[in-house]
Amino acid sequence: MSYKETADRVLGMLKHADGNDPSNGHLTMNNWEWPTGVALYGIYKTYRQSGDTAILDYLTGWYDDMLGRDEKPHRNVNTVAPLLTLTCLYDETRRQDYLTEIESWLTWVMDEMPRTEFGGLQHCTVWNKHYQQLWCDTLFMTCLFLAKAGVVLDRPQLIDEAEYQFLLHIRYLQDKITGLFYHGWTFDRRHNFANAFWARGNAWFTAAAVELYDITGRNNAAMRLIHSAWQDQVDALWKYQRVNGLFTTLIDDESSYCETSATAAIAYGILKGIRMNWLPEEKYHEMGTLSANAVLAQIDDTGAVQGVSGGTGMGHNLQHYRDIIVTPTAYGQGLTFLMLTELMISE
Repeated sequence: MSYKETADRVLGMLKHADGNDPSNGHLTMNNWEWPTGVALYGIYKTYRQSGDTAILDYLTGWYDDMLGRDEKPHRNVNTVAPLLTLTCLYDETRRQDYLTEIESWLTWVMDEMPRTEFGGLQHCTVWNKHYQQLWCDTLFMTCLFLAKAGVVLDRPQLIDEAEYQFLLHIRYLQDKITGLFYHGWTFDRRHNFANAFWARGNAWFTAAAVELYDITGRNNAAMRLIHSAWQDQVDALWKYQRVNGLFTTLIDDESSYCETSATAAIAYGILKGIRMNWLPEEKYHEMGTLSANAVLAQIDDTGAVQGVSGGTGMGHNLQHYRDIIVTPTAYGQGLTFLMLTELMISE
């Protein structure tokens, strides 16, 4: 089966997901939330790689449906995620209704979104403001949207803000000894919560850093530092990859379960990093392909990506991460799409 055929199978499963599963709605496309936002971006990148206009029709139909609803989504870090793909679609279609929505959310993020000390994007969610907290998830959910909007709308200040947020998160989340990323930081109590090297949290940075560079094309001082932090993290991940190609949900804890969505995003970052000359192929190609093959083996006959940990809030102890349920999710499908786009390039 070709990588394009695999992507079609993964997308087919996602289109028919009804959300009635134990992941509390994480396997559904019928909401405006972060799992959906991650899935939409993976689907969009698959369209760009394959040129399949049926995928574009699906995406525009999804946004037409959502934007036409009377009930508007709660605004928080996670619900910014679908704006990244909407901005990509606006770049292609120049639809005024898309631009109106983008402008509204940009105003909220830049002027109204809660901030931490030093102007960090506070990881507020629908359930909790998470006062003075930075989470690594924010880099993918919100900052990539700012960068893409900055490029599409020719507003360098938005790209500057995205880069600043990456630098601030690196400062407070990257461990100086291992190079891995903690899940979060609290300015209120000044600690990294459980000191958890959570796999998907690390993967958000692995994927988002290469995406930031791909979106902006910048090679300024900020991007050089982001790149160096990314290389430091990738070197650490190389040491912790399991022999089966997967990463455990706590990267440095062999007793925690292997997790597919993080592995997919890490494989995407590694393979794309090699293609962008951020990494030497001779050392990291085997790492990237080993992880990619491990993810492909987790796709069942229905197209569902198995071995994915459910939505994970901030843990105050490591057992919190070990106990997260394992179930197919929209973001598990979406991160697998991203990985497949890199594999399709070589097909």
